[in-house]
Amino acid sequence: MSVGTIYGVGLGPGDPDLMSVRADRLLRNGRHVAFFRKAGRSGQARRIVNGMLHDEVVEFAMEYPVTTEIPVTDPGYNAALSAFYTECTDHLRKLAEAGEDVVVLCEGDPFFFGSFMHLYTRLKDVVPVEVVPAITGMSGAWTATGQPVTWGDDILTVLMGTLPEDMLADAMQRSDAVVVMKIGRHFEKVKSALKRAGKLDAAWLVEYASMPNQTVQRLSEAGDKITPYFSIIVVHGQGRRP
Repeated sequence: MSVGTIYGVGLGPGDPDLMSVRADRLLRNGRHVAFFRKAGRSGQARRIVNGMLHDEVVEFAMEYPVTTEIPVTDPGYNAALSAFYTECTDHLRKLAEAGEDVVVLCEGDPFFFGSFMHLYTRLKDVVPVEVVPAITGMSGAWTATGQPVTWGDDILTVLMGTLPEDMLADAMQRSDAVVVMKIGRHFEKVKSALKRAGKLDAAWLVEYASMPNQTVQRLSEAGDKITPYFSIIVVHGQGRRP
């Protein structure tokens, strides 16, 4: 019996029309589809592909044991996720060894801060694994602002809102263009870092980029709202141009 392939399929920033042709083909023909989600939720990746899956598809929902319940610095956080990824890997490996292909849904691009990477490193030397790249969420966000994010020799830095404020402020100050992801509960800290770096007034807040409920506004006009998980802050570079 031939061994099946695990496909890490990038879905792009959220609009199904922005998927690649290959991603669309794999999704519509896939008999086994796996996706990550928070316990009790349908999962954003699964929502993106509503109406696209085969009638006889077998779905495998991979529910995170923890998300924000304990800090990432807690040893229990890493231990719980490590066991979770190992369990998911075992399930996918058994399907592939039984000759089944499996499509793993990945928001954005699979190799850009995505959970699929943790499956990939555990599977790539055991069964065939292929990655289908996609438009990143940050690309969808800066496109939504209607402005190029970089010009000429601009330096673009991508930062996680989970970083310490001093580190954020330092990196922002040394960059021409900035993208901040994973904001969530770190909203005020990120705003403070941007202010220290002299970039607060130039920052844009994009929520749910390319999705039906997308919003785009200057960060300085966003008030004290707590941004959801699908929020990205963009500071555009203003570098060399003809």
